[in-house]
Amino acid sequence: MADKFEMPPFAAQFTGNHPVAVRARIEALEKLLERSFVIPGINRPVGLDAVAGLIPVAGDAITAIMGLYLVWEARNLGLPKWKLWKMAGVVGIDTLLGSVPVVGDVFDFLFRSNSMNLRTIKKHLDRHHPETRIIQG
Repeated sequence: MADKFEMPPFAAQFTGNHPVAVRARIEALEKLLERSFVIPGINRPVGLDAVAGLIPVAGDAITAIMGLYLVWEARNLGLPKWKLWKMAGVVGIDTLLGSVPVVGDVFDFLFRSNSMNLRTIKKHLDRHHPETRIIQG
């Protein structure tokens, strides 16, 4: 029997502060928030951000907190403060406009704040931690 607990390989990639683990976490969160499933007929990917936005106040608050988690991870990666403020502003705009009844639901469907913030983080990772790049084919 092993003396030390070993985390399964699939879970190990999502823990810790290593840039590879951070990249895996933020990509998974962005997919959950923006591209969880495809709406049949229009072939448009939708995520928790748009669906939870249908729940007044609580849905927008929950997705705002999840969006700010991306900003927190970016802070831990050492992104400059101006980029962090920009990312927080994008989450703020999404939350503010997304909270407007009906119009906000359409806005959440079209505006992908978490995808924008993920692109910002990926640019930083590609420049400062190129070993985190994943070749997709």
